[in-house]
Amino acid sequence: MTSLLERVRDGGLLAAGRPVVVLLSGGRDSVCLLDLAVELAGAADVTALHVNYGLREEADGDEAHCAALCQRLGAAFAVERVPGPPRSGNVQAWARDVRYGAGTRLAAADGARLAAGHTATDQAETILYRLAASPGRRALLGMADAAGILIRPLLRAGATRADTAAWCEARGLAWREDSTNDSGLYARARVRNGLIPALRAVHPEAEHNVLRTAELLREEAEVLDVVVDTALAGRDRIELAHLEALPPALARLVVRWLAERATGALCARAAARLDDILALDPTGAALDVGDGARAVVGEGVLRFVRTPPLRART
Repeated sequence: MTSLLERVRDGGLLAAGRPVVVLLSGGRDSVCLLDLAVELAGAADVTALHVNYGLREEADGDEAHCAALCQRLGAAFAVERVPGPPRSGNVQAWARDVRYGAGTRLAAADGARLAAGHTATDQAETILYRLAASPGRRALLGMADAAGILIRPLLRAGATRADTAAWCEARGLAWREDSTNDSGLYARARVRNGLIPALRAVHPEAEHNVLRTAELLREEAEVLDVVVDTALAGRDRIELAHLEALPPALARLVVRWLAERATGALCARAAARLDDILALDPTGAALDVGDGARAVVGEGVLRFVRTPPLRART
C-alpha cells in the first residue's frame, strides 16, 4: 500500500497545494485515485466529478456511493447528470466526450488539473485495441500520462488494476462494479476478457511486454519528431519534389504532421494518401484527405488547410 502511495507521489502529478478534479465513476481505479489525491494534495484541494448518464439501473446507486465516499474522505463532490445518449452513434465515445467535457470545464473554472484513473492495465488494453482498429505507429504509443490539464497519476506510477484493488481493500474502500465491463457488446470488453487472457496464455509477461514496447516507441517517436522538423526546416509547407524525394516512411510522417498542424487534431488517414497527394497537379489542385484536412498544391508547393464545411442546400 505504501509503495503505491510513494510511486504516485514520486510521479509528481499529485502534490499539496495543487488543486485537482478527479473523474470518479465509483469503480476501483477511480476510488483509489481519489483517496490518493486526498492523501497527496489534501482534501481541500480535491473535487470529485461523477457523471450520471442514466444508462444503467444501478446509475443512481453509483452516484450515491460516490457522494458518500467524498463525504467520508472530505473531498468536494460535483455531479453531472445527462438526459441520455444520442439515438445513433458510438455510446462509449459519447460518454467519454461528455465526461471529459464536464471535467475540463470544472477544472478550468477552478484553476485545477483533471485526473483520470487509467492504469497500466488500461494502457495495455488501449494499445491492443488501437492496434487492431487503426494501423500506424501512433496506435502503439498508448495514452499519455499528462497532456495539457489532463493527468493520469496511476498510469505514470505504473499501477495495475490489481494494485488499485489491493489499495482499496487495504484502506477499507468499497467500489462499484460496472456490468458493461463484461459485456461482449463492446470492443474494449472483448479485448479485456478475451484477448488479454489469450496473450497471457502465450506468455505470462505479455502485458508488461506490450507496455515496454510502447515506452520504447514513445522514446523513438521523439527522434522521429526531430527528423520531421529537420525535413520541414520550420515551415508549414513543403515542395512536392522535396516530399517525393524523401524516404516513403518519412514522407508519410511529414504529411501527417502538416495535416495535424493545420487542423489542430489527429489526422490518422492523411499519411495513407501520400501517393494521391504526390499525383496532384503541381500547378494547382486540392484533395480532402479525411479527418477535416485538405491538401492544397500550388506552384509545386504542398500545404494543408481545414476542409471547408459543406454548404447547406437551399
